[in-house]
Amino acid sequence: MSDRESKIFYNTAKFQISASKLSQCPDDSGAEVAFAGRSNAGKSSAINALTNNKKLARTSKTPGRTQLINFFSLNIDNRRIVDLPGYGYAKVPIAMKEHWQKHLDQYLQQRESLRGVVLVMDIRHPMKEFDHMMVDWCDATQVPLHVLLTKSDKLKRGPAQATLLGLRKQLTAILGDKITVQTFSSLKFDGVDALKEQLDKWLVDEN
Repeated sequence: MSDRESKIFYNTAKFQISASKLSQCPDDSGAEVAFAGRSNAGKSSAINALTNNKKLARTSKTPGRTQLINFFSLNIDNRRIVDLPGYGYAKVPIAMKEHWQKHLDQYLQQRESLRGVVLVMDIRHPMKEFDHMMVDWCDATQVPLHVLLTKSDKLKRGPAQATLLGLRKQLTAILGDKITVQTFSSLKFDGVDALKEQLDKWLVDEN
C-alpha cells in the first residue's frame, strides 16, 4: 500500500448509515472511532471541523435531536467515524434517554471494531455526569479515551491550559496511558491537526 493509500483524508468522510440499535450497525470489521458527548458540548461542530464539512454531522438548535448512531466512511476501506447520540439534555423524554442508554451501552460493550472513543466536553463545563459515565466505561473495558475540550476560544490561554492540565492529571490517575487530552476550537480550527494525529494512531498505525 502506498503512502497515499495508507493515509486517511478526513475530508473524504461520507455518510454511510444510521442505526438505532446494534443489529443495524455496519459489519463489525476494520476499525472505527466513536465521538461521544453531552448534547451541547459541540460534538457535531468538532466532527464538521475535523472533516472540513459543515454539513456532515447535523448541528441543531435543539440539543438531543440526534437519536441515532451515525456512521461515516473514510477513504481507506473499513475505516469509519461514528457519531453517537447526544445525552444529558433535560427536554429529552425519559423513555428516549433509556432507549439511547441501552443501545449506547450495547455498542460500547460489544463493538469489536471500536478502537477508541473521543469524548467531547465544553472546556468551561468539564466532567458532567455523562462524562464520568464514559470515563468509568473506558476504565472498565480498557478502550482508549481521547478528551476533546471544545470551545477553547471562549477562554483565555491561561485558564484553558489550567483546565487542560488539571483534567489530564485527574484522568491519568484513573486511566493511565489509555487517556489523552487536548484543547479544541471548531470556530478557529485550533487542535484539528492534533485530533487527526490521534485518530491516525487508532485507525491506521495500530492496524
